[in-house]
Amino acid sequence: MKSKENGKKTVEKAFAEYRAGDYESALLLLASATVDEDDYLDLAYLLGLCYMRLGRYEEALLYLEQIVTSGETGSRMKQCRLTLAIIYSRTGRVKLAEYELKKLLAEQDENVQLCSAMGYACWEQGRKDEALVWYKKAVQKDPGNSNAMNGYGYVLACMETELPSALALCQKACQAAPNNPAYADSLGWAYFKIGNKDLAEHFVRKAAKKIPENKDIKQHLEAIGRVGS
Repeated sequence: MKSKENGKKTVEKAFAEYRAGDYESALLLLASATVDEDDYLDLAYLLGLCYMRLGRYEEALLYLEQIVTSGETGSRMKQCRLTLAIIYSRTGRVKLAEYELKKLLAEQDENVQLCSAMGYACWEQGRKDEALVWYKKAVQKDPGNSNAMNGYGYVLACMETELPSALALCQKACQAAPNNPAYADSLGWAYFKIGNKDLAEHFVRKAAKKIPENKDIKQHLEAIGRVGS
């Protein structure tokens, strides 16, 4: 009984570290936690979230998928499905991402996160018109959401439609999160589409400094015609 109580206290401490943003410390605490079968899902849930935050996606999947297949219901299950969808999208498994998102949409109303995630999943599968619809919904749900604005602006720019709106959306997203390389790349691409190569290069190179191996950013630099210059 004492071991079980200590395990619960350790998981609670780990949750506090997670909420404080110290994911490594949370993992160290969880490594020493001893829990019984009844409390295992609490441990798996937190491990999955920590690994997700650290970008260790395969390890995150190992734990989050256990929760999704456990038969559990409620808000934690929904968060796990959304987190799984994000990981699947980031690791190129967009069909799996779309599957999880459709499950969520069948269980709850649309929100900005779900709409943005569906937009990304559709875009990655080449379904551009559907992506546009979902990102537009996301912005309508929350006009100030930087992720939604960036996604919608980028898709508009790529499709070369409503270019002034595309640029304005990407500008707002970048202003909200100036250190986000994905937003800088989107803004650079929008500038390129309206014909401003100097500002396009400035923002795409800013993105490239942070994530130099990103294939989309490399392709954007090539399209701008400033590779190696």
